[in-house]
Amino acid sequence: MRFATYESDGAVHSGVVADDGLHPLPDTTTTVLDVVRLGLPAALDAGAAALRGPAVALTEVRLLPPLAPPTVRDFVAFEEHVEGVVASVSGGAGVPPEWYEAPTFYFTNPYALLGAHDDVAIPPGSAQFDFELEVAAVVGRDGTSLTPERAREAIFGYTILNDWSARDLQRREMKVQLGPAKGKDSATTLGPWLVTADELADRHDEDGFLALEMSVAVNGRPVGRDLLANMGWPFADLVSYASRGTWVRAGDVLGSGTCGNGGCLAELWGRGRDVPPLAPGDVVEMTVEGLGTIRNTVVAGARLPPVRPARPRSRRRTR
Repeated sequence: MRFATYESDGAVHSGVVADDGLHPLPDTTTTVLDVVRLGLPAALDAGAAALRGPAVALTEVRLLPPLAPPTVRDFVAFEEHVEGVVASVSGGAGVPPEWYEAPTFYFTNPYALLGAHDDVAIPPGSAQFDFELEVAAVVGRDGTSLTPERAREAIFGYTILNDWSARDLQRREMKVQLGPAKGKDSATTLGPWLVTADELADRHDEDGFLALEMSVAVNGRPVGRDLLANMGWPFADLVSYASRGTWVRAGDVLGSGTCGNGGCLAELWGRGRDVPPLAPGDVVEMTVEGLGTIRNTVVAGARLPPVRPARPRSRRRTR
């Protein structure tokens, strides 16, 4: 089943996507996050009830992010991506040996989420704007220190994630051994909807990886293509690691990290490819098998004054 959040006639609604359009949930106050918190069996019942009602054409609504997650973690689970980006962002070479030891993630901004077809503004001060093709898992139940087996059972569903990145801002931040922060928190696209895990049950390989084809194009020109199963860890391991010694909650979003083979421009830059950063007017389209397509247009961002640098430190020890 595919759950969506959308805007129609100035109001926000939640519903189920079918071939004939969007079927609003019977209770207009119910959000997709509420449905996720019900758990998968009850959520499927709520969706089935919605499908018995009338539909709204997809062309008549604005798709919003499928849900408003409490937190968004973004992992870096593709070895090929790390290999290419280390050179262009960190100035190094190869994959750090620490990457193989355990999954690595950072928390990104849940207030900067955009819908499947929203415009995306270039962050102030950035001249190297980039996309990142990812898939995200949505947690369906609270848990702590979950085993991978229990973590897989806790996944409610999946959606496409584009982790928009200001590479020049990110590069400066990471030289301070902290981040990324401002290089990442201006925009993240989620969408077009949330596909429940049962729809993809037959797409797992024998090791628990989802074998879904992923692709990205800029202005209609193919840029990258990969298989989601090329992750270094399956999503169950990512959820398990995120819950290690702490909690994950229903509705939390966990990104896979960017796929390889052109999943972002920075990877291509690191491999010596002379491709320009994104500019206003560029259209970035991402498709993931079984999950759908998102398509965003890049627009100019706000023009703000430069950030004031730090003052030289004072040597005084008393007033």
